[in-house]
Amino acid sequence: MNQPPSDEPGQPRWGQQPEQPPSPYERPGESALYPHEGAGGPSPYERPGGQPQYPPRGPYGQYGPPSGDGGPNVMAILSLVFAFVFAPAGIVLGHLAKRQIRRTGEAGDQLATWGLVLSYAFTVLGLLACCGWLAFLIWAGSHGETTY
Repeated sequence: MNQPPSDEPGQPRWGQQPEQPPSPYERPGESALYPHEGAGGPSPYERPGGQPQYPPRGPYGQYGPPSGDGGPNVMAILSLVFAFVFAPAGIVLGHLAKRQIRRTGEAGDQLATWGLVLSYAFTVLGLLACCGWLAFLIWAGSHGETTY
């Protein structure tokens, strides 16, 4: 049912929204929904120089897949470090890094390889040193002579 336009003050004309009283929290002549449309003056979202107060935000929660330029794989670096600190841990980390690099395509394959090579080399050298030390102790204890 169509209504004729109202000529009474304070009543909305046909097809228009009723007029709201001004908010005490906004500047005179400035709409809360559209701060850039108002009776002059800068927007509350801009500095006096016209630059935005805060940088514009991108879409929320859309990060995308990790890019390949994030640097080398962390486990590959740890494999190389642990080759000098505790070689068996370097072996484990090197193999885990190689598997992870194959799956994700990250950088650091050479670091993992060097971590594995050095870890295996230091592990073999450590085992040879332990075996040599044990052989020396057995050989030294097998002589029947005792010197007091």
